[in-house]
Amino acid sequence: MSKLNTILVQAGRKKRYTQGAVNSVIQRASSLVFETVADKKHATKNRYKGELFYGRRGTLTHFALQEAMCELENGAGCYLYPCGAAAVTNAILAFVAQGDHILMTGAAYEPTQDFCNVVLKRLGVSTTYYDPMIGEQIRGLIQPNTKVLFLESPSSLTMEVPDIPTLVKVAREVNPDIVIMIDNTWSAGVLFPALSYGIDISIQAGTKYLVGHSDTMIGTAVSNARCWNQLREQSYLMGQMADADSAYVTARGLRTLGVRLKQHEQSSIAVAKWLATRPEVKTVYHPALPSCHGHSFFQRDFSGSSGLFSFELNQVLTDEQLANFLDHFELFTMAYSWGGFESLILANQPQEIARIRPAIDRKLTGTLVRIHIGLEDVEDLIADLEQAFARI
Repeated sequence: MSKLNTILVQAGRKKRYTQGAVNSVIQRASSLVFETVADKKHATKNRYKGELFYGRRGTLTHFALQEAMCELENGAGCYLYPCGAAAVTNAILAFVAQGDHILMTGAAYEPTQDFCNVVLKRLGVSTTYYDPMIGEQIRGLIQPNTKVLFLESPSSLTMEVPDIPTLVKVAREVNPDIVIMIDNTWSAGVLFPALSYGIDISIQAGTKYLVGHSDTMIGTAVSNARCWNQLREQSYLMGQMADADSAYVTARGLRTLGVRLKQHEQSSIAVAKWLATRPEVKTVYHPALPSCHGHSFFQRDFSGSSGLFSFELNQVLTDEQLANFLDHFELFTMAYSWGGFESLILANQPQEIARIRPAIDRKLTGTLVRIHIGLEDVEDLIADLEQAFARI
């Protein structure tokens, strides 16, 4: 079996997809033409299996990316969405109905929580939020009508790494049919092999590391065989798809993912260790550091780090201090999303974190700063942060 970097370069590059070029072709199409009735019947019968049928089912460009993602994450199928949030919401919708219940990590990406609190609630699907560090106690939260257990590792903003094998084991013991999903964006799907841990569906905002250049939005959901048919058909009925150009850019991004992740890891750990020495910093929440909740689980289950982490200051910054800190960086910029080649920074006050983490007793006492370490020289990034601390 090939190693990761070889798979990243070679996956999804069959001659059918490249037509003799290095990269897959960009095939933009709504209607796909059949020359004979027999051709139409063949396409209709095999529309689930990579035959050209209709643009919403995909073109060669989509098939190339889907095949590559399945090879990367060892899945039976991959569905493509216009963004990561669409991948999360439609994966959940594919497996719930009125009267059902889901378990959602209480430290999930905020738009995921908003979807549960607004859309699922309106549809009659209830949500229970749990502390991601709950471990075996998840058993007591699984109800007879619990259809989905949703994980995220590490957690959004506060970076907890849950004991995923225990959560999966207990959930399967209580309900063998429960569908277990994970937002696996932080690992780019390659640092944590979700499906090999018994998880059914691995979801990514491919917008982040798969694309890698902050210029395209796409979502992916790689499924095992048990859940693939239902995920695929329900997502298709919801009208979900990605355009051919986004699929092409994402497939191209895969080719350099391995080397990019290695640099993100090396630089982020260097910055995290430097931050841990700063008097202004209370705690660094980087999964590769012992100060992060679930560090031992990270060491056991992950093959490496990416560039996103956070740190808590020793104080709650005033509005003026926060503006002085954030407004004058030379290299770090403020923006939502992450995973590109550039370094980013955002901050949240403890009360903001508490509002979106009601199920978690661990409360912050200082301003939380989330940073994504890009591909700039690490010494320049540290100098930029040092100047920011001086501005406080």
